[in-house]
Parts: sequence; structure tokens; C-alpha cells
Amino acid sequence: MSLTVEVFVRKADGELRILDVPDDVFHSGGFESWRTTVWGSEYVRSLGARFLPGLAEQDLYVEAGDVPEFRREVAVLRSRLDEVAHGTQRPRTVEEHRHPIETRLGIIEESCRKALEIGGGVLIW
Repeated sequence: MSLTVEVFVRKADGELRILDVPDDVFHSGGFESWRTTVWGSEYVRSLGARFLPGLAEQDLYVEAGDVPEFRREVAVLRSRLDEVAHGTQRPRTVEEHRHPIETRLGIIEESCRKALEIGGGVLIW
């Protein structure tokens, strides 16, 4: 199984509405195991991440007001991509691990961009 990255809006009654994603759009946030081995890892936590490590415990709902801060967190991880790949690699080599992390961070960044455009949030589950 893999984590899925979605953009959502809250209806007036507080109900969550997940936006449709075209079938040809890849929106994976990584493997289910990444909840603890990458996003929730001690290394990612040591970089000051506070949103993504929450995936180790539960699905991540980033409400609209928190999306800018979440986007900054993702940008920090992307700027330190080689370090993240090295700090979370198992059992792959750093080179094999780097590309999937980079791809998933790009997907999350794109979801943040869309969420900011519409005043929505980001869900990773």
C-alpha cells in the first residue's frame, strides 16, 4: 500500500470534501512504511519537521491556515534531499532512495500549491 496525497476543502458545515484527481495523475506520498521510516524518522524530525512526522501516528490533515508552514517544511526537506535520503535509507542505496523521496516531495509541494490557490488543505493518508 502507499500513502495518498489529496487536496481538500471544508464545507460550511465543517465536512471535508476531497477534490478529484485525474486518473493519470500520480499522487503517492510514499510507501505505507514511510510513515515511520522516512516522514516519521528521527532524521526528518531532527531537521525540525513537525507535520510529516505526525504520519507515524495517524493520517495527516493540514488545514488551510497551516498550508504555508507545511509548504516551508517540505521545501526544507527538498533543500536537504541528499541528507534526507542518506539519513533514512534502508535497505536501498542513497542514490536509489533519493529519487522516490524527491518525487514524493514534488507531489506534496504541488498539492500545497493547489491548496493555497483554493484556500484548501492537504491530506496525506
